[in-house]
Amino acid sequence: MSEFQFNYSLLSYNTFGVSVRASAFVLANNVADLRRVLMKTTLPVIILGGGSNILLTKDLNALVIKNNILGKSIVEETDDYAIIEAGAGENWHELVLWSIGKGLGGLENLSLIPGLVGAAPIQNIGAYGIELKDVFVKLEAVGLATGKTVTFKKEDCQFAYRDSIFKRNLKGKYCITKVYLRLSKNPKINIAYGAIQSTLKQMGVKNPSPRDVSNAVITIRSSKLPDPAILNNSGSFFKNPEIDRTTFEELRKQFPDVVFYESPNDRIKIPAGWLIEQCGWKGKRVGNVGCHTEQALVLVNYGGASGQELLSHAQNVANSVKEKFGIELTPEVNVY
Repeated sequence: MSEFQFNYSLLSYNTFGVSVRASAFVLANNVADLRRVLMKTTLPVIILGGGSNILLTKDLNALVIKNNILGKSIVEETDDYAIIEAGAGENWHELVLWSIGKGLGGLENLSLIPGLVGAAPIQNIGAYGIELKDVFVKLEAVGLATGKTVTFKKEDCQFAYRDSIFKRNLKGKYCITKVYLRLSKNPKINIAYGAIQSTLKQMGVKNPSPRDVSNAVITIRSSKLPDPAILNNSGSFFKNPEIDRTTFEELRKQFPDVVFYESPNDRIKIPAGWLIEQCGWKGKRVGNVGCHTEQALVLVNYGGASGQELLSHAQNVANSVKEKFGIELTPEVNVY
């Protein structure tokens, strides 16, 4: 366990590059570290992963614990599948590449999603037709109030679109320490999204492997999403809203060229990026804040912006979408 550090800058620990401070900060390298830290503090506790899905709007009167629990391995396997175990502090994309290197499929569509493994079930991360819940088995988490380890199976997590029980009833109550995923040795390749199909075609790939799909996804994401190391951002800022079919049909009468995708339970998903672009925000800069030139869904900090400035810009974007389309945009990032 590292030493407690006080009045600590979180500038390098959030991909928005916002300069705020925490009352105290410490690294937890294993579960024993985590329990010791929890016993020593009287401050509110905030668990920090890769800092790629948060917007910090003020200094935090809290102990920020950086989850640094590492390790990955195959813990069970048959001729058809393998169950892998990964520490919550592992880099998500590196885990994807590791699993592909082991001949396992199921994560390839989730390549290059920023952040750490521990955030994946909180967010129920997803991309290109795949969500974490599709391969999820269970997770282990330590209660911040009790220090006890609890196992959450798939049904316990109440997964939904970019959502889980850890963003609702149990928000801020647990620190995820390990995640278990079931991956296939004979994977069914999912290339339903046109962007993947066209990219594979450009790559000259006719019978794609998981690595081919991963490479295609990396190419797509790299072409339209800015690298936080170069331009501060937190990826997609808003969720893609879902509406019922009746509302959608009314919307399509007014906007015949609306982009949409069918969702379960007769729901229709409208890309938030398309809605934002139609409202004129794509590439628009206001002071040090703006929406990215290639992907309107990505809010960017051009340098020196405060968390409040970023939040205000996001609210203005959401308000304009509501005014034009009657659709509410919900942040995908966690706002503090």
